[in-house]
This record gives sequence, C-alpha cells and structure tokens, in this order.
Amino acid sequence: MNGVLYNQPLYTAPRGVVTRWASPENPRAAKGVAASANHGRKGAPNFNLAPGASRVLAEASGTSGIVRRIWLTHAQRTPPMLRSLRLQCFWDGAHRPAVDVPLGDFFGFALGRMVPFHSALLSSPEGRSFNCCFPMPFRRSMRIVLTNESPHEAPAIFYDVDFTLGDKLGRDTLYFHAWFNRENPTTLQHDYQILARLNGRGRFLGAVIGVAADTRRYGLSWWGEGECKIYLDGDRARPTLCGTGTEDYIGTAWSQARFDHLYQGCHLADPVRMHYAFYRFHIPDPVFFHKNIRVCMQQIGCWDPPNKDYLRQSGPLFRAGRGQDTVDLTAANTPDFGLFERQDDWSSCAYFYLNAPENTLPGLAPVAQRTHALLPSQP
Repeated sequence: MNGVLYNQPLYTAPRGVVTRWASPENPRAAKGVAASANHGRKGAPNFNLAPGASRVLAEASGTSGIVRRIWLTHAQRTPPMLRSLRLQCFWDGAHRPAVDVPLGDFFGFALGRMVPFHSALLSSPEGRSFNCCFPMPFRRSMRIVLTNESPHEAPAIFYDVDFTLGDKLGRDTLYFHAWFNRENPTTLQHDYQILARLNGRGRFLGAVIGVAADTRRYGLSWWGEGECKIYLDGDRARPTLCGTGTEDYIGTAWSQARFDHLYQGCHLADPVRMHYAFYRFHIPDPVFFHKNIRVCMQQIGCWDPPNKDYLRQSGPLFRAGRGQDTVDLTAANTPDFGLFERQDDWSSCAYFYLNAPENTLPGLAPVAQRTHALLPSQP
C-alpha cells in the first residue's frame, strides 16, 4: 500500500484535503495557533519527558486522514534510552495500539546504535535524527503517544508529525501496524519470529532486524546462513515463501558489509563486535496475506577454515537440520565448511498493514527485557 494521494501528480491539490503539522506546542495541530509561545519567537520547540511520563505527540478526531511523516530528535540517544522510549499509535479510537514499539527500533536503529542511513521509508541523514514516511491512514481519529519507561529523564525532545485531514479512503484501505520482538538468546533449532502468527487480511511491509552475535561462544564465525520463511494463509509445516540466506534476503551475498539502498540495506556492520542492523522493505515485491501470516528467520551459522580452531573449543555444535547430530570439528574428515545451529541476540521491528485498527500479537516486552545487555552508550 503506497497510500491514497501518494501517486497523484505533484501539481494537484485534492479538494477538501488540508495539511497539518503537530509539534510540541501544538500537538492537535490546530489551525492558526502554531508558533504561539514567546510571542511566536521559538518559545516551545521541545520538551523533557520525566521517568514514567507520557506525552501525546499528535492527535486528531472527527475526520479521516493520513499521517505522512514523523521527524524527531532528542538529546539522550543512548542504546538503553532508545529501547526505553515507547512509541504507540492508536487508530479510530481503538483501545490497543496498532504500533507499540521501542522508539529506536521503530526508526531503524536496531541494538540502539545510531548511524547515518537512507531508505525509502526510514532515514537519518547524519545519525542524529529519526525520520519515517510510512503512510498511516485513519478513518475517524488518530493519537500518537511517547512514554519514557527509563529511570532517567529524556531531555530536549523535538518533533514534527505531518499529516493531512479529509482524505477520501477506499474500502480496501488498511491500517498501519508495527511489532517489536527480541530473543536473547534465540532458541536452539527454532526459527526467530520477525512477525508472530497474525490473523487477518493485509500486507507485510518488511522489517528492521538487529543481530548481536555471541562472539564468546562462536568467535567471529558467520551467523547469517538462516533462510527467511514466510507462512501464508494456512501454511503449517512448510512455508509458501522461502529465501536462500540472511544476507541474500537483503539483496547482498557472501556475508554483508555496510550499505543502504531504498528497499534493502545493512546500515550497521561492526565485524569487531559482530553487531549488525539491516532492513528489507517489500515495496516493489509486495507480500499480501488474506487469512494469516507468520515471518521468521532460521538460526543457522557456518564454520570455515579461519574460525574452525575457535569453534573446536566452544563445546558441541549441532549440525543444521533435524535432530541432535553433533559436529566433531577435530575429526580429520570434517569438511572445511558446514552449517550449524546457533543461538544469538536477535531483535526486530516488523511493519505491516492490516484490515483492523488492532491486532492480537503479544504485547511489548517489559523495558528490562528490552534493554538487557545493550551497550551502555554509543560506541
């Protein structure tokens, strides 16, 4: 879904559609009351958010509309804070939020590490700001809320939420959702869930994924041999869609270094810490579902000659596949290359459209679970 009006010529002005910007001093984006503080001379461009406090960033009611762009920055951009700030979006008076995710992961900063990057839907020109342009339509109302779940104040939060009102939305218009997940560590021989099983009709838009590989156990061996699997409309034992490897899923090959393209990228590649953040947006290749969907990634790595000696000392390795077939890397006849099951720290923020303003996915994990074992500050 590209969103109503997104494909219209730039020289048109649809009748009845008006533009609004929500900001710290005008969260309801009321007409004719912006720039009021300090006699209109930049009197309230930001706010501080105390521990446990919430703030409505944008709100509208009584009309249809589309949230078009969100820009934000703040002064405390450490990994724990990025995972502790909680972003929620409510559509059409729903009690449960359609978006309920850590702020940093939603804007593409997996593992809480900020880097410059540019994509079709998310960007940070210099690694100091948060930008998204997901079209987020609503029929009657919208509310966007930021909550500080850290024990520290979040200082100097600046933002704009740009949206239109009065948009004519068709019957097939879907609601925007986002879901966060983290497993630290992942479960041996179980696929990591980028998107848990979800019922309804919609479109899987893609995900930002973070991996902090377990270097103490596996050294610098490659962690990304797992295939992306997408179960569609009743699939059980086997998926309908399956890729050929983790780096293949984001359009590169033979491991991955840093790159950022419109629909796919690896905007964080730290081969020393073995920390990676990457994304894939299914814009040119839509993934539709009509009954249900589940998206996951296998947890498979490989051994090779440079890492074989280290892996010999890491304890038993289980060969990729069914059962508990262990690999003896000390044996003379062991191949130089092979696949084994791994357990690492995986996290993700999945984006999708659904034919309802609420979903039944598991709620956001407690802040202690989200922030455990993150780097305490920017590298």
